[in-house]
Amino acid sequence: MRGLPMRPGSEAARAYRDAARIADRTPWREASFCVVDLELTGLDPRHHEIVSWGAVCVEGGRVVCATAAEGLARPERGVPAEAVRIHGLRPADLAGAPPLAEALDGLLQVMTGRVLVAHAAWVERGFLGRALRARGVRLRNPVLDTCALGRLWLAGTGRTPPPALSLAGLAAALGVPSSRPHEASGDAFTTAQVFVALATLLESGGPETVGTLAGAEARLRVQPV
Repeated sequence: MRGLPMRPGSEAARAYRDAARIADRTPWREASFCVVDLELTGLDPRHHEIVSWGAVCVEGGRVVCATAAEGLARPERGVPAEAVRIHGLRPADLAGAPPLAEALDGLLQVMTGRVLVAHAAWVERGFLGRALRARGVRLRNPVLDTCALGRLWLAGTGRTPPPALSLAGLAAALGVPSSRPHEASGDAFTTAQVFVALATLLESGGPETVGTLAGAEARLRVQPV
């Protein structure tokens, strides 16, 4: 952690920093997952901000609805109209929300000691990594991407996976209902259901671990399609 000073008084950040990391060899049904979705002001973490987050846990291969959590964050630079059209969060809706440095503690509590799951996870990885660095913490969770897992599953069924696979499109292909699209908590719940479905389907070809699921993109590159 050299060069990353801790934010004084952040118990959530300290607990996150000190939590044991789940080993790659852990069978996926024995691992604990935090499925997360972020709503943003744009897609570039250097210039855009997190305005809401939603998360739900997967334990023992099941979505645990009672663990669902969500929060809002007040951006420093406002919300562009094009972002409002996507997620519906207006500046007035966020005026009373805490700043991200404070809002992040709630998400950190859910993320601590768990494997992170997101759809098109490069987005969550980029924004969370930047937000955590500002708190003096590195993103420590193994990260699984349901987009990569979906493409791997499609390739295994003999279909050519598209370069980009939307959450709604993947959910429909799996027969999973989409819950409140473009709302962080709704997308997190849909992603969690999609993740469980994909991991279950993929393990029909052999045991799946945290590491094998995290390596979905690399597996796809060597798999004939």
